[in-house]
Amino acid sequence: MDTDNLQTPYFVIDEEILERYYRMLTDSLGASWENFLVGYSFKTNSLPWLVSFVKKHGAFAEVVSEDEYLLARHLGYDAAEIVYNGPYKGKASFCDVLLAGGYVNLDSKREIGWLETLTAAHPDRNFSVGVRVNFDLEKLCPGETTMGEESGRFGFCYETGQFAAALRRLAAIPNVSVDGLHLHSSSKSRSVGIFRAIARTACRLQREFGLTLSYVDLGGGYCGGMDGRPEYPDYFPAVAEELSACFSPCQTKLIVEPGISLISKCTTFVTSVYDTRDIKGTRYVMTDGSRFNIDATMIKTSHMFHVQAANSSARKILDRQVVSGYTCMECDRIFICEHAAELTPGDRIIYENVGGYTMSLNPLFIQYFPAVYIRRGSELIQVRRKWTPEDYVQGSVTE
Repeated sequence: MDTDNLQTPYFVIDEEILERYYRMLTDSLGASWENFLVGYSFKTNSLPWLVSFVKKHGAFAEVVSEDEYLLARHLGYDAAEIVYNGPYKGKASFCDVLLAGGYVNLDSKREIGWLETLTAAHPDRNFSVGVRVNFDLEKLCPGETTMGEESGRFGFCYETGQFAAALRRLAAIPNVSVDGLHLHSSSKSRSVGIFRAIARTACRLQREFGLTLSYVDLGGGYCGGMDGRPEYPDYFPAVAEELSACFSPCQTKLIVEPGISLISKCTTFVTSVYDTRDIKGTRYVMTDGSRFNIDATMIKTSHMFHVQAANSSARKILDRQVVSGYTCMECDRIFICEHAAELTPGDRIIYENVGGYTMSLNPLFIQYFPAVYIRRGSELIQVRRKWTPEDYVQGSVTE
């Protein structure tokens, strides 16, 4: 396919790179802890083609809402193939997954209440649950966590006794066993040390509370596809070394929930320059992509990108060009290009490492969802067309 004729903006997922990273994930897990399960993070990117890809490769669906659960079921997942996390579960889907024998990691007291009601209605059934642990990772890895000195807001806090209280309440339910720990915690560094500390915490909790666990869920937050940063083969030997102090692969499954680390490296976002203008000495470069497409949370300070010039004519060097998006918001300034060749209409700016969260956080603001293509060898295959007004109004009432 002649990409020069494709209407921008659009995303491209390179299937070969995605395959390589998935193999790297499972090979390194298998070499370190042969009893493992991959729960693919739907919130990171739930593009139907991508979901079908990971399902075909054996991944379960890691979901955090009733909508994500229903999408997983719609795309072919059985309720038993769900890892259900997060503070915003739906009661009906919560019960469905438990009754089917899927993985449910309790996050709140209200979920324990749901469990008490469910188990009372099925006294002849035994139910297995996991518990999400809120613990002070910042103390273990100073300066590396997202929340810093403040506490995280998910799960049952170990330091305040909430985790112990949750275990006591669950122990009072005769047909429930706590068989898993969910220890996902966000970090800025995504270092191997973070995951060592998480695995070490699982061991500490096992010893302190005498837990017999069929699984330990590390969650996500791994780095991937960035020069000089850890990859899957760096993480899992370190995790296995820590876990082996208390657990064995024969009895305890290791669950991981990759998202960004799996798909960012293989995804690009292609945009075009459509206008330039000079205002009070500043050159503005207007593009048909937006910061909202690749940085919806407005926290990035730099981007990985390359430019494809529309022609080979000589370009003058400009001191400063402000590359902006198509929206009418002044904050839609993507990056500043310094001491570089002049950008002109028709040039393409291609952003790299943009597969995680960027697609799922895209807004329906001024321009609708862009097309998505899969690169398979030299071929581009469209797996989502650009949204139209007909897509936008579906389900709406106009009178």
